[in-house]
Amino acid sequence: QLQLRESGGGLVQPGGSLLLSCAAAAVPLDGYAIGWFRQVPGKEREGVSCIGANSERTYYIDSVKGRFTISRDKAKNAVNLQMNTLNPEDTAVYHCAADVQTPFGPCVLNVDYDHWGQGTQVTVSP
Repeated sequence: QLQLRESGGGLVQPGGSLLLSCAAAAVPLDGYAIGWFRQVPGKEREGVSCIGANSERTYYIDSVKGRFTISRDKAKNAVNLQMNTLNPEDTAVYHCAADVQTPFGPCVLNVDYDHWGQGTQVTVSP
């Protein structure tokens, strides 16, 4: 069974950076589309970025384009989310999720992902 574990969250000042990692044990992530989502209490969960199955094709929502970068770390069987120029509006619990999507195709965020991690808190505050 695919189990995902996020790491790398924390407290950072505005303008700072964090590297989130989504790792899995035993099950290779290459064949899954991986998405990063974030949720703030009282608000709907928001898809932030994804990377395609067996692919390096990526997608970002407008508010993070140019600041966030999603990538695969095949040596560690992980997918990273490098977050730069963070602002307080980025504060949320960040979850990674895996989904079976079209191999080599673009990833899709607005579907029900099959497997979810527990989440990691990101707080951007002076």
